[in-house]
Amino acid sequence: MPELPEVEVVRRGLERWVTGRTVAEVQVLHPRAVRRHLAGGEDFAVRLQGHRVGAARRRGKYLWLPLEDTAASVLGHLGMSGQLLVQPETAPDEKHLRIRVRFDDSLGTELRFVDQRTFGGLSLHDNAPDGLPDVIAHIARDPLDPLFDDDAFCAALRLRRTTVKRALLDQSLISGVGNIYADEALWRARLHYDRPTATLTRPRAKELLGHARDVMNAALAVGGTSFDSLYVNVNGESGYFERSLDAYGREDEPCRRCGTAMRRRPWMNRSSYFCPRCQRPPATRRPS
Repeated sequence: MPELPEVEVVRRGLERWVTGRTVAEVQVLHPRAVRRHLAGGEDFAVRLQGHRVGAARRRGKYLWLPLEDTAASVLGHLGMSGQLLVQPETAPDEKHLRIRVRFDDSLGTELRFVDQRTFGGLSLHDNAPDGLPDVIAHIARDPLDPLFDDDAFCAALRLRRTTVKRALLDQSLISGVGNIYADEALWRARLHYDRPTATLTRPRAKELLGHARDVMNAALAVGGTSFDSLYVNVNGESGYFERSLDAYGREDEPCRRCGTAMRRRPWMNRSSYFCPRCQRPPATRRPS
């Protein structure tokens, strides 16, 4: 699933190619693509028509397009395979095209939502007072947000009665970090994924946060992580950070620090990748 860097790459593309354009027509081609818009596809299409799109915004893994002349926004979630593409109006339809947005101008491009697995979607929501769609008002700020409070995060992290990777994936504590970048940050910090948060000192918590921020900035610089053709930017281009991953997906490959074979363990219906030498399991738990 796309994480913060991948969603930010898409947001930047939308900001460049969609901001300031007025919606002329919306076609909903698959009902699951608007299932979070409870009033249905026809209502979604009618309510967008004629409105001017504001600058794309993001909070963690969520992105949205404010409608400038209303107090509502179009919220997008990419799910496992969702793509927001800006395509020439004359381009052939993609096999899994779900929503088409045409604009009232002569630029000759349209916005398409393509989703092979139909886990993602678009929906229209009222804005909360701070400008977020109301359904994501509980989502915490992410590490790349200028207003992210490092001290508050470190204090809250140490108070959680959980393990460190679970905390990193808790979107009410810190948003945008998913399975890939959690493993990468933990490898850089030399922390085992099962380490209890209560055992982290404030300096160690700040160090971990710094690594999470660094790895996501590095991924953002090369367009994010693409393991297949499903994640692309608005121009259909893949990111290249998978070539720089130190932990995720490197089972049995040598650790880039010490040469020990990397391991993978099942974790919450996912996988955790780690170095058994650099990231030793906590002493209070059985070694993995």
